[in-house]
Amino acid sequence: MTSLTQRTSGLVQRRLAAEDRDRDRGSDDDDVEGGDEAARRADEDDPQGGDAKDTRLTLMEEVLLLGLKDREGYTSFWNDCISSGLRGCMLIELALRGRLQLEACGMRRKSLLVRKVICKSDAPTGDMLLDEALKHIKDTQPPENVQSWIELLSGETWNPLKLHYQLRNVRERLAKNLVEKGRLVKKVQDSVLEKWVNDPQRMDRRVLSLILLAHSSDVLENAFAPLQDEQFDLGMTRVRSLLELEPETESAKPNANELMWAVVAAFTK
Repeated sequence: MTSLTQRTSGLVQRRLAAEDRDRDRGSDDDDVEGGDEAARRADEDDPQGGDAKDTRLTLMEEVLLLGLKDREGYTSFWNDCISSGLRGCMLIELALRGRLQLEACGMRRKSLLVRKVICKSDAPTGDMLLDEALKHIKDTQPPENVQSWIELLSGETWNPLKLHYQLRNVRERLAKNLVEKGRLVKKVQDSVLEKWVNDPQRMDRRVLSLILLAHSSDVLENAFAPLQDEQFDLGMTRVRSLLELEPETESAKPNANELMWAVVAAFTK
């Protein structure tokens, strides 16, 4: 219990420090912001990106937090989407950290869901769940596609020889203090209201992934529940505009993360 409390306390401190730095960067002029945006996109493709001690919450932690009940501290018994959603989050998190990518589409332009997931770097991330998933993907030959990995990591397979791929007790291993939930809910609300960017190519990839995977995990409306009716309708309208995007088209645009859109396609097909 003591170690969990210490871990949570340290997480909150790192989160606050990261937010302070974000506010400092926000005071710069537009030209500097443009440079910061280019640097941020370069960092996302860096194998070491996001692995520092002061890193933000992972996508898995954020989606799980959105699904936690405020009083009980656990997810709804009736939510049967969050398990696969969390595995999708793992794949995107590893892609954003430069560990995974899709195989080349080739001359025949294979679709996102057909292309195999390839290990780009096996450098440890420092996160036990991510490293466990990364090892499975690296050691598996022939490689599998995104849909197969979501099912295998969730344990949704009829092949007894592949049951060892299942990541167990994921929700318990991701559990965080509910103190973080308030900040996360505000972040999601702001992303579709005050800080809305009407172009997915200009949105922060992590925020975009969070919105889409939170919806797939059936926990997104939890973040919008405190809003007034008018704000709720506006937020959901903007979310629907993101859900209507065509993953194949978006993945072909410059600087797009193909594996991220492949995961989105797996949940929206």
